[in-house]
Amino acid sequence: MAWIELENAVNVRDVGGLPTVGGGSTVPGRLVRSDNLQDLSPTDVTRLVDEVGVRTVIDLRSHAEVTSEGPGPLRAVDHVRHLHLSVLPESQGMTDAAADALALNRRRARERDASDLMLAFYLGYLEDRPDSIVGALRAIADAPGAALVHCAAGKDRTGVVVALALSVAGVRREVVVADYTATAERIDRVLDRLRSSPTYAEDVDRLPAEEHRPRAATMDRLLARLDSDHGGVLGWLAEHGFDARDAKRLRDKLLEV
Repeated sequence: MAWIELENAVNVRDVGGLPTVGGGSTVPGRLVRSDNLQDLSPTDVTRLVDEVGVRTVIDLRSHAEVTSEGPGPLRAVDHVRHLHLSVLPESQGMTDAAADALALNRRRARERDASDLMLAFYLGYLEDRPDSIVGALRAIADAPGAALVHCAAGKDRTGVVVALALSVAGVRREVVVADYTATAERIDRVLDRLRSSPTYAEDVDRLPAEEHRPRAATMDRLLARLDSDHGGVLGWLAEHGFDARDAKRLRDKLLEV
């Protein structure tokens, strides 16, 4: 994996260089995935903007998270476009980041699939906010430079959106899954970073640390569910307005030509 080493973010990587079914590969410098950008140092900002070429930031966090954390350093860079596309349900300014809403979200997840809560959460993103997922994929396709997708940990919400983008590009499924599970290499650092923030500290340890570790089976099951229920990732996206032209634009963005 092409890790991007930063001073104040720990789960940042470029998804370029991944092999596709057709024998090609994704292009470096087109799509970056990350954990929270809140604490970036000036050196980190320079690395992302001037060296990696980030021009679009797609923030998948809830409104409550964004409000609680405040504007991050990249917000001060005029030529970086910022899009907020929460994949959690939003209601009257409150979100699943609030304690009562988190409890509701977990109950709904258990009702979906008590045997794999992370899969159940991921299905919730698709059910609750298809508009944000489609919007994120279009923003990746439209980004003039590199698009950076992030949430809090860069693992679950980011993992789902990036897995869908790579699937549209034709990246081999086992490679899509491997990209998702790569976060496991840094999960202890990710959790420590979340514990350092008042926004996330209380919630992190509601689950055992091992439950936060991404498992290949979870992403396999998510993609298999899309296959069985919607004819695949492209089928699900088409049901939500992401048509063949959108798919071509995204492939053209991510693939070597």
